[in-house]
Amino acid sequence: MTTGGPWRSLRNITGPLPARLTDIDALNRVFSDAFTERYRRDGMVGVRVPFLNPAIWRYAIEDADGGAMLWRDERDEIVAFNVAHRSGIEGWMGPLAVRPEWQGRGVGKVIVQAGIDRLRETQAEVIGLETMPRTMDNIGFYSRLGFSPGPLTITLTLEASTQDVPVPLLGALSPRDRSSVVDECRRLTDRLLPGYDFSRELLLTLELGLGDVALRYERGALTGFALFHAAPLVEGRSREELRVLKLVLTREDDLAAIAPMLAGAARQMGTRRVALRLQGTYRRAYRALVAMGARVRWTDLRMTMDGAPEPRPDEGLVLSNWEI
Repeated sequence: MTTGGPWRSLRNITGPLPARLTDIDALNRVFSDAFTERYRRDGMVGVRVPFLNPAIWRYAIEDADGGAMLWRDERDEIVAFNVAHRSGIEGWMGPLAVRPEWQGRGVGKVIVQAGIDRLRETQAEVIGLETMPRTMDNIGFYSRLGFSPGPLTITLTLEASTQDVPVPLLGALSPRDRSSVVDECRRLTDRLLPGYDFSRELLLTLELGLGDVALRYERGALTGFALFHAAPLVEGRSREELRVLKLVLTREDDLAAIAPMLAGAARQMGTRRVALRLQGTYRRAYRALVAMGARVRWTDLRMTMDGAPEPRPDEGLVLSNWEI
């Protein structure tokens, strides 16, 4: 995007530099300004994108494990940022943004390429991101950098349970048992998608008090888990949704069994609904959620780097949210 104002050269910016927790306020301003401008250009003039919850920023920065990068101008103000995450061999970028007055000057290409380089250096075999499907110039921009469109990610919501439902939670276990179950989750995920590992996200969610992990067992064996956040996504808001970030099941049809558990967890956590972000390739799971009364709320376009595609398991269900 090109905006008015004096010419700004890439020679005047410095980066990538590590994003730190002390940068959260400044990152929030760039995030809000950049996405508000994006909506304005898409014709949604009255939309003002709010600041994210600082606790969610902390999760994003710490989850990135050194992959949270920013760029500064000659006044030491943040020009752009890109947060590159890796879960085993899975790598993805988000959020990422460029300050409006710097857009259209090549900064976007610089920060995306830095994210790609970071993920390649850390041995990621999958490199992806998500963007708004109605935003043609975004899709074209990422395509010119080597990304190709994949399935839509459809956000669906289910209402919280109206009665108490027993939900085995990772956070309710003793530290010793918790460590053992996290290892079980890792082995289950690796069996379905070799090389994938969500252990850091599970532990970090509990450490920061953002949510928990629902565990599904059959005859004493772990057959699935769902990592969720209940903390508000937006700064200053009350709890509204329980957002599922990772969901792993040995059978796709088991979604019908874990969904009521998540609705029960939503009740326990004081939220009104459960939000699941489902890739469109999982047709049976999608139809099952619709049959349960789930409402479609939003869509995003999943894009992956050429030569670093996202696999689908031969069996089961592995959902990995590429947003925070």
